[in-house]
Amino acid sequence: MALHNDLGKQGEVIAKEYLEANGYEILDENWTYGKAELDLIAYKNRIMVFVEVKARTSIAFGEPEDFVDTAKQKQMELASAEYIEIMNHQNDIRFDIIAITFTKNSYTLNHIEDAFWPED
Repeated sequence: MALHNDLGKQGEVIAKEYLEANGYEILDENWTYGKAELDLIAYKNRIMVFVEVKARTSIAFGEPEDFVDTAKQKQMELASAEYIEIMNHQNDIRFDIIAITFTKNSYTLNHIEDAFWPED
């Protein structure tokens, strides 16, 4: 497996553990619909949260969250709509980003709640 894939998987594990430690229930991981993937789907306080995890070893080209572009947001919107329908979720939803920047022996984690809202 390529190094960047390992980094992404490690980031997803850290994000999942972080969410669980903060009272979120993890409903699904790496859920796909067509070409769209949702890294984590969590639930807390009757809100279904669709989480994109971005992990980087450097911010030389921007913060990890800067890489959740409009195309990625649209893919998340498409997949989330299908997931909501399958689960018959009737309450609020939210799109979050968990941005992780790894340093030599540590990492920083930035949880951005309500990171974006899909356009109509």
